[in-house]
Amino acid sequence: MENNLRNKGAVRVEPKIKRVAKVHRGAEHHKLKISDKSRSYLRHHLTVAEQSYRSLLSMPLTTFMTLAVLAIALALPGALYTGLKNLQQLGQGWEGDPRVAMYLKMDVSESEAEVLSRELLLRDDVAATELITAEQGMLEFKAMSGFGEVFDFLDENPLPAVIMVMPLDLSVTSIPLLQSKLQALPQVDEALVDMEWVQRLTAFVVLAERGVWLLTGLFVLAVLLVVGNTIRLSIESRREEIVIAKLVGATDAYVRRPFLYDGFWYGIAGGVIAWVLIQLSLFLLNSPVEQLVKLYNSQFELAGLGFIETLMLLLISVLLGLLGAWLAVGRHLRQVQPQ
Repeated sequence: MENNLRNKGAVRVEPKIKRVAKVHRGAEHHKLKISDKSRSYLRHHLTVAEQSYRSLLSMPLTTFMTLAVLAIALALPGALYTGLKNLQQLGQGWEGDPRVAMYLKMDVSESEAEVLSRELLLRDDVAATELITAEQGMLEFKAMSGFGEVFDFLDENPLPAVIMVMPLDLSVTSIPLLQSKLQALPQVDEALVDMEWVQRLTAFVVLAERGVWLLTGLFVLAVLLVVGNTIRLSIESRREEIVIAKLVGATDAYVRRPFLYDGFWYGIAGGVIAWVLIQLSLFLLNSPVEQLVKLYNSQFELAGLGFIETLMLLLISVLLGLLGAWLAVGRHLRQVQPQ
């Protein structure tokens, strides 16, 4: 039959086989973009920060006690720094106008004192002079001391004429040199520099500055210990949660993140409360300081923390909170491992 078909011109048709595309079975691989990873990472941080904030609010008593200790530990160095800054301002404000008081001899007449005062203006190392006669000195003493009635029982004025000399060179080495030259004048009984107390104040400020840095280091250590102990207790209370998270593959960074945000919130809240305590203390001291300054006829004003100093206080408190949390988590988190 096949031969007959060939003789008749029949053609054999081969069946066509359809090629089926290969199908890859299993999960498909998707490549995430960097922007998607960044958004997911930021979203997770915001979620953890919010959860940490709500967790602290859920324990008001514990949080308040911790913040109170942190605020006091941060406020004390801040208050010492503020007091030191005011002392430096006080010393600089009065150190800029040092004067040499020339107490003339009792036998120097008023006209001779005026001539000497004018002659001193011709010196190259003198900027200005002011003559206070014996009569003017007596009137000032009566007005300021309250014992003016004593002069009524005296036959003559016991106060000498005084010439206040303003040095041209205000350096610490030049003023004593000018004092010794004025002391050598024949009309002068004694020449005194009224900046000795400023030098003592400067020495005290240097000593206080070192003391402030020492105390600041101790309080920084106290802040780290308080934050670290608080985070340690938090780790212990969430031990089972940490174990389960590690069992399902959570990394140390993932487990560490909530505790770091706890330290962040403790730091920033403690810094804000410390700033309030410092400003409140200055407000309570402002009125007595103003009354004291008026007695000395000074323009000194009590200064608080400025904008930059406030930012530094908040930044340092946040860094201490994060550092304390990091140290505590790094030490105690290794001890929490799945069995």
